[in-house]
Amino acid sequence: MKKLINDVRAVVPDMLDGLAALNPNLSLLQGGTIVVRADAEAVAARGEVALISGGGSGHEPAHGGYVGHGMLSAAVAGEVFTSPSTDAVLDAIRAVAGAAGVLLIVKNYTGDRFNFGLAAEIARAEGIPTEMVIVADDVALVASGDHAGRRGLAGTVLVHKIAGAAAAGGRPLAEVARIAREVAASLGTMGVALTPCTVPAAGKPGFELADGEIEWGLGIHGEPGVERGAMEPADAIVGKLLAKIVSDLSLQAGERVALLVNNLGGTPSSELSIVAGSALRNLAACGIKVERAWAGTFLSALEMAGVSLTLLCVDDERVAWLDAVAHTSAWPSLSGRVAQVSVRPAPVTPERASGAALAREAPLRRAIEAVCACLLTAEPILTEMDQRVGDGDLGISLSRGARAVLDELDSYPSSPGGILRGMSATLRRVVGGTSGPLYAVMLLRAAVALEHSGGSTAKEWAAAFGAGVDGLMELGGAQPGDRTMVDALKPAADALQSALARSERTGLALQAVVDAATEGTARTASMHPRRGRSSYVGDRALGHADPGAHAVALWLAAIRDALAD
Repeated sequence: MKKLINDVRAVVPDMLDGLAALNPNLSLLQGGTIVVRADAEAVAARGEVALISGGGSGHEPAHGGYVGHGMLSAAVAGEVFTSPSTDAVLDAIRAVAGAAGVLLIVKNYTGDRFNFGLAAEIARAEGIPTEMVIVADDVALVASGDHAGRRGLAGTVLVHKIAGAAAAGGRPLAEVARIAREVAASLGTMGVALTPCTVPAAGKPGFELADGEIEWGLGIHGEPGVERGAMEPADAIVGKLLAKIVSDLSLQAGERVALLVNNLGGTPSSELSIVAGSALRNLAACGIKVERAWAGTFLSALEMAGVSLTLLCVDDERVAWLDAVAHTSAWPSLSGRVAQVSVRPAPVTPERASGAALAREAPLRRAIEAVCACLLTAEPILTEMDQRVGDGDLGISLSRGARAVLDELDSYPSSPGGILRGMSATLRRVVGGTSGPLYAVMLLRAAVALEHSGGSTAKEWAAAFGAGVDGLMELGGAQPGDRTMVDALKPAADALQSALARSERTGLALQAVVDAATEGTARTASMHPRRGRSSYVGDRALGHADPGAHAVALWLAAIRDALAD
């Protein structure tokens, strides 16, 4: 892997530091992963609705490149291809919110929905008017298909532009949210990749393409598409992409659209121009009037060579919003002036309670340390497994969480429930993507159960484990058979309670737990994915065990071994 970076762990803050240095209208919140308008406080005081978007990094210039007058008030950056944490989104809301409220514009990925959605709930509870709009413009996936939902792609940038113009024009929150939702419902996007891309922390491509092969209908996280085919001339590729989009939007001759030709990262400008010209000719032949058209890099997938096409149905009002002035790094080009980075303190958040450190030899401490050591060791294999069926971030995310738990272990309260609450807060803060909120809610629900029962017996811990798994299933929506981590967790929780009900010794009960999780994980290899990371690749995941379930079986075995005596 050859990339112009310093340290894989510093890619995101280094990138945003450079972005802010080149734009005097931007500031970074302390910590370096949240970009805000330098005049955010003045804008809020004027009564304008604040717009926030974001998600995993690696899609530059999205999302920080669209922060500025006429578009976003703030952008929250997660690690590469990993959604930002709930707390990071909440920091952004608190930083830019005024009396007019905040609109969150979120691409339809599970981790983004969970983390932005939870932040919105907390913000509303704090009295901040907050709305959320989900963008799901990916026409490659059937709207009612057996998957986790259509993904948000490059059309999201047009939602930023139109909603930003409406907000700058003084429209109230409910109206800006309505306009954004209507625009999102009038979008269609589909892409094609000529090469894969490499996540810096993974160090190798997420999939492989032979010479002469292309991937149709892929997402923006380096995951494989819905179909692999032979390379074709640009006109043929453009024709297939537009035919799918036009059909999905039910466009007829005489209708008006805006066209976005988006570089996925590694496509030369010359090829973008060829694609743009082909698209304009194709739409003209269909009698569809292109009112506005742009070609460039709007929302990329690192260095992936390829392109996506977006169509937006427009009328006079939408055209006016698209024409409205916007001063950002990526929508119009800036003057090139260089400014010093303005670093502002992050909003103050309630401090986590801390108590006596866990005793060095306490069984719970041994179990936690064993789980963390297991996940750190398993990072390479989990990353490799996830690259086969998803976006390759699972091992990286879980190892990041393990390091954070080990660093903060001595600061947690000394009660069992307090310890699990502390771990939940740690994971919620530092682990983005889907895993962070799911593990956080499982630990939080288990903590509440232990606080009620005391956690002094194995049966009380078994009940807490079961409650945690139920909470995870409620938040994530997955059930056994959907090919997710639930296929390991639910059988394990049931096996523990059944073994203890038969009065089996704790050691035998823990072995039953590991056996149930291992068997559940093995079964996922033959399951059609209906939820989670694998739902986007469909039956191509068959033959590969779900990496999230495999991780569960690993850390349950680590707990068994730690408590063996």
